Amino acid sequence: MLELANKVVVITGASSGLGRAAAIEFARAGAKLVIAARRALALEETARLCHEFGSEVLIVVTDVTIEDDVRRLASQTLARFERLDVWVNNAGVTSFGLLEATPFEAHRRVFETNVYGAMFGARAALPIFRRQGRGVLINVGSTLSKVAQPFVPSYVISKFALRGLSEALRSELAESREIHVCTLLPYAMNTQHFEAAPNFIGRAPHALPPATTPTAAARALVSLAARPRRERHIPSVTLLGLALHQLFPRTVERIVQRVVSNWHFGDVVPRNGEGNLWRPSSEPARIGGARPPRIGLFRLAFWLLFGRANPHRVPSLVR
Repeated sequence: MLELANKVVVITGASSGLGRAAAIEFARAGAKLVIAARRALALEETARLCHEFGSEVLIVVTDVTIEDDVRRLASQTLARFERLDVWVNNAGVTSFGLLEATPFEAHRRVFETNVYGAMFGARAALPIFRRQGRGVLINVGSTLSKVAQPFVPSYVISKFALRGLSEALRSELAESREIHVCTLLPYAMNTQHFEAAPNFIGRAPHALPPATTPTAAARALVSLAARPRRERHIPSVTLLGLALHQLFPRTVERIVQRVVSNWHFGDVVPRNGEGNLWRPSSEPARIGGARPPRIGLFRLAFWLLFGRANPHRVPSLVR
């Protein structure tokens, strides 16, 4: 077990959502923080919330798609604290749309942020861990690192790749017993992720049940840093869904397609081809989002058993 008090923790994507929630939970545990994202003012607000727990915080404005930025993040961490204990690759974006109907530049940017950003983070952190002989690298994946969901193809591909990154690094570090590579696999969280992403569908995306709060996922992440293990799913009920997918893949894929088509998207909204891919969102940064699930878990289960899919819903999403 790693005692987190006074440990040095780097978190990318710390301006909002899970990143901000994780920074607060690490601060509550007594860690020293280095928080990184593209939005300086949002990082200052994250730092203010962490200062309330007495945490020492270094802000480093960082675009994880630029390797020099990530190297600077690592070097400034060492210059300030002289060591690194935990590095969290949390920065991530998505894009809503069909694979063929979304400009490839958007797919490329999702991949650059979610995968290259994490690779750059690992390339910056691991040499430090090797010199120290210890350290914890946490990649924030998703349940979608193991099972797909329609209408977010580049996100699914990138999260599968991120899990592959963790596997590759564990193989490289097999003889380094005190260097841990962990993957957090949360299900949908109600964050600004759904509001800020580019939208090529024209309907407002919402989290799907069983949605996880960013704070619950952040506590799982902190627990993973303190007690490293290969993977942690949050909530654990998603393991049942993954097991069912292994046994009945086609049936589960049809169910997922039906649920997503009928309940993932709400009101008509303007199509937005840029979102926060190339520039940060202009909305005030928050931990939680404004688009909670449109249906509860038990009602959804009842609908799956006894309801009928709206036959017009799927065509309206793919026009």
